[in-house]
Amino acid sequence: MAENSTPIVQMSGISVVFPGVRALDGVDFRLFPGEVHALMGENGAGKSTLIKALTGINSLAAGTITVNGQPYESNGPEDAEAAGIATVYQEVNLCGNITVAENIMLGHEIRRGPTINWRATRKAAAEQLERLHLNIDPRSQLSSHTIAVQQLCAIARALVTNARVLILDEPTSSLDRDEVRDLFQIVRELRDDGVAILFVSHFLDQVYEISDRMTVLRNGTFIGEKMKEDLPRRELIEMMVGRSVNELSDIEHAADDAAGDIEHETVLSADGVGRGNAVHPFDLKVRKGEIVGLAGLLGSGRTEAARLLAGIDKPDSGTLTVDGTPKKFAAPLAALKMGIAYSTEDRKGNGIIGDLSVRENIALALQSIRGAMRPIPRAELDAIVEKFMNALDINPRNPNALIKNLSGGNQQKVLLARWLAIEPSLLVLDEPTRGIDVGAKAEIQGLVAQLATDGTSIVFISSELEEVVRLCRKVAVMRDREMIATLDRSERLDQDLILETIAATVAAADGETNNG
Repeated sequence: MAENSTPIVQMSGISVVFPGVRALDGVDFRLFPGEVHALMGENGAGKSTLIKALTGINSLAAGTITVNGQPYESNGPEDAEAAGIATVYQEVNLCGNITVAENIMLGHEIRRGPTINWRATRKAAAEQLERLHLNIDPRSQLSSHTIAVQQLCAIARALVTNARVLILDEPTSSLDRDEVRDLFQIVRELRDDGVAILFVSHFLDQVYEISDRMTVLRNGTFIGEKMKEDLPRRELIEMMVGRSVNELSDIEHAADDAAGDIEHETVLSADGVGRGNAVHPFDLKVRKGEIVGLAGLLGSGRTEAARLLAGIDKPDSGTLTVDGTPKKFAAPLAALKMGIAYSTEDRKGNGIIGDLSVRENIALALQSIRGAMRPIPRAELDAIVEKFMNALDINPRNPNALIKNLSGGNQQKVLLARWLAIEPSLLVLDEPTRGIDVGAKAEIQGLVAQLATDGTSIVFISSELEEVVRLCRKVAVMRDREMIATLDRSERLDQDLILETIAATVAAADGETNNG
């Protein structure tokens, strides 16, 4: 990184106020050309608010911004684009039903008089794709490509505007390891071309791999700015959460208590349960107070297996037994009434209902069980909501707040509160800590361990193997939509063993193919 004496972006004393909430309070931030600058902080720290202040979505209550040394005021994304600032969001905001070229060049099509010159437009799109080493047909429909390719198309679209500031907001949350590697290669090339990159991620390994400098926010305030090599991970975490790593470790390793003596009562068992090409038949037992992990690479069938266990999808083979009785769930509500709750990995798409309040989101599962003709009395509901907002530290403590205005970590806590309100016997958690900060992650891990200690059975899915190993008594390993092994905590159980199990199965399959 070649640091210039003059930042390309300088934000000084930035304050943003929403009704009843001071989201940012006197925050400073600077970004230099030719660097990757990680913006760090817990959910609710103010990262998204600061980005929206820079791009003109949030109005400033106080503070100034300069871009290229000139005073800058933005009334929206068009002003930001004119200033050379482009943003690529976690959820790819492109149009899947049109072509790659149309997405990349949208609003910047090359025209011949009043009509679009499609040949020239596709050629310009192809040049941007080539710059990002994407060998795909500009005429192909965007939805036919993987999320990783769509993410790179979003970057190509940003570069069409000759952006000198590129904001990447959680760009790797849906990518596998190889896709992250390819994306980071592009990021490094853009950095070396002098582009200033603001990078937001909750994956600390990735932050330390790609960033040059870090700025830390906490509770809407500026905590500090340091070069990566001057900021050890321990210090970064303490700056982010405002407490010591030892305290976090105590929370995270509370799972050890849940791995003690497990009652032998089986809450749920799957015998030869499968569903077409979605997941091959598998066997699995979940005992009372046990945390069972489902581990595997993306596309391995983890979610498909979990949805069968929770009664979301119907198996076409095998038997599900709940509390000793074979069950065939006609609908997810039937499983819910049996005390089986499923928390989706798609928090925004299939979890929260953004235009409803926190109170209404928490009430959904309990009200569904009781039925539309038996509304929950307001006093009872208020007591339930207050109990879980306090127990899960949901912020802000306003049950009337629209859930879409909460941070990702607090949205996740509201989802957990929804399921805990029905007092489930089995809780299936699919990526419950994805996209949330290290502090909220530790709190949720501690909660999961405590639930198991109190007797709740849990099926736990996470792409982070460290998290799976820490929490789970046993881990079922998935590969190519097949359950290939079950590993037990009483023996050796670590990340290396899980990866070795997957790799050994791959090698065996390759050997059979070669021998055949």
